[in-house]
Amino acid sequence: MQKVFKSCYDLDKRCYEQYGLNEDILMEHAARGMAEYIQSKCVPGSTLLIVAGVGNNGADGIVLARQLHGEYDVRLFLPFPVKSEMAKIQLKRAEALGVNMVDVVQEADVVVDALFGAGLSRELDAKTQKIIHKLNALKGFKIACDIPTGVNEKGLLSPFSFEADVTITMGALKEALYVDESKDVTGEIIQVDLGISREHYETVSAVQVLEALDLCLPGRKKQVTHKGSFGHAAIFCGEKEGAGIIAGTAASRFGAGLTTLVVHEKISPPAFLMHSTVVPDNATALAIGMGLGDHFDSDFLQKYVIESHLPIVLDADSFYSKELLSVLKQKEREIVITPHPKEFVSLWKILTGEVLTVEEIQKNRFETVRNFNARYPHVTLLLKGATMLMMQEEDLYINPLGSSVLSKGGSGDVLSGLIVSLLAQGYSALEASQQASLALVLAAKQYKGASYALLATDIIAEVVNLELSLPA
Repeated sequence: MQKVFKSCYDLDKRCYEQYGLNEDILMEHAARGMAEYIQSKCVPGSTLLIVAGVGNNGADGIVLARQLHGEYDVRLFLPFPVKSEMAKIQLKRAEALGVNMVDVVQEADVVVDALFGAGLSRELDAKTQKIIHKLNALKGFKIACDIPTGVNEKGLLSPFSFEADVTITMGALKEALYVDESKDVTGEIIQVDLGISREHYETVSAVQVLEALDLCLPGRKKQVTHKGSFGHAAIFCGEKEGAGIIAGTAASRFGAGLTTLVVHEKISPPAFLMHSTVVPDNATALAIGMGLGDHFDSDFLQKYVIESHLPIVLDADSFYSKELLSVLKQKEREIVITPHPKEFVSLWKILTGEVLTVEEIQKNRFETVRNFNARYPHVTLLLKGATMLMMQEEDLYINPLGSSVLSKGGSGDVLSGLIVSLLAQGYSALEASQQASLALVLAAKQYKGASYALLATDIIAEVVNLELSLPA
């Protein structure tokens, strides 16, 4: 996991006041981080177009031009007169060295966007928009300095942005890099240090981003065990029974010793899934909502869900039920909820009376999970999206590893099955959400078929192979 911050302003200020560093030193190291990345990817002599803006982000680009001048065919384009003092100083240094200045956008092997960094709070003007359009049309490998120009301080497009293959961000990771709206323009996100290690640069943060290496599968090291040693997941199977069967299959594949589908009437599930018209007495976790409909009456839900003490996953149709959402008041219970934005609209209206739109949620994803957490801090919220956000108490975790292959019916059912499996095995709600979300996205990443072809059963098949893909 890596720490994430809303802004690096206070972290930079700390460098100046506590460590005696200055903007010049930090800028040299920011550019050096970009230079080393370029040197690791490009042979000497490659053409390099650097488009630099008027402020300190532009100054970073100017320093990069100076550092790589001579080793690469550097072209520095300054579409506007520089304004910040550091940009003026850096430009004088670049000019003294003889860095090649150009006055038009032109093709290059590598294109570096250093126009605007983090903190953009307005829409791009017409001239800048025209420049970005031209840069996006170039064929070269595209690198954004700190954050792509056009991504504002909230991670939204203003109104569009530079489309980076890689974003090299300075000092620390920023929340704005992990908003759904900007996911397609940030590319791979790489952090570089500013002259001191991250251990000394960063402070405490309640926000962290998950990485593939954080996946810890539910291994079985003890030899003297039996099926009851690994929990019993009970999954409510409703009107659309396929959803429950998918979730049950995922739960069983992810280590639950026993998995039972709780049904209203007889069905024909796979042989490895049990089914019952009541929740088994030895169940250790519940999942409800996937394809549920109105299949179970209120008395049944009251007895087996509301009055239960078992850890629970609420998904899908649960978010349209005031009765099921009453579970959220139970502060001593391990609870995970997994809405996508449309489902969150419904649950939020039921819980608060406030009407949100999907667009409002998508533009304020971090604020949305924090607002929910303020009311229900004991509940683990997993807000689905291109980037999943998970929060419990004051700790917020980002899973940015998802991809569009998961945009298929049944993916959410698999996720619920993975989570309830871990809850049944004794994981906490937050840990189960983290590990299940990682398993889901990494399984999808392993899928070898066409991006449009993945089925829920394919995800489960790849979950089976996750252990084989981990380093020994």
